Amino acid sequence: MYHVLLVAMGGAIGASMRHLAGLGALRLWGPNFPWGTMLINIAGSFAMGVFIEALARRFGGSNELRLFVATGVLGGFTTFSSFSLDAAVLWERGAGVPALGYVLTSVVGAILALFLGLWLVRTVS
Repeated sequence: MYHVLLVAMGGAIGASMRHLAGLGALRLWGPNFPWGTMLINIAGSFAMGVFIEALARRFGGSNELRLFVATGVLGGFTTFSSFSLDAAVLWERGAGVPALGYVLTSVVGAILALFLGLWLVRTVS
């Protein structure tokens, strides 16, 4: 239960940061392009890379710290960072084809699933 609480607390922080960053981008650049989401995804992925590498190589960090920051804060900030880490792990294991399949299937599948959800609600309503 302690681990779930760590993830939940980190997630609340990350989601709040995402909300504020999204509002800031909306005020700066307007609503015509999802600049906020794109920048949040890129920044979150960068932060995930820095954190995971520093945790593993420099600090020997605990599982609890990884759960709080990587799964909680960065996962709440953007799940794209977790997706990026998964793709990088596959690639670094030498599984290039599965990594590419994971990326393409995840991105295309998620977009198609969103359209399916839109269609379903629009059709049923």
